[in-house]
Amino acid sequence: MSGYDLGGSTRAGMAFLDMLGAFAEFDTNLRRERQAKGIATAKAAGVYKRARTVDPEAVRTLAGEGAGASAIARQLGIGRASVYRVLKAAL
Repeated sequence: MSGYDLGGSTRAGMAFLDMLGAFAEFDTNLRRERQAKGIATAKAAGVYKRARTVDPEAVRTLAGEGAGASAIARQLGIGRASVYRVLKAAL
């Protein structure tokens, strides 16, 4: 190698680790800025929203009418696991 101890036990090593930390912090801040910009763009386009909420009454009504879990999920725009969770809680 180069003969330098970059592990932090010397002043040169400490300086090297400090530089690595500064670059890591800089990169983190850049990513955070890009993420915030992307979220703002998505909100302006109206696509950054909360997940759909499940209407338990609608699930139970459709299940009572004989609809299957897949059909209920498709009709309400939710996941099949959500349908099963609502039906299990109703028992």
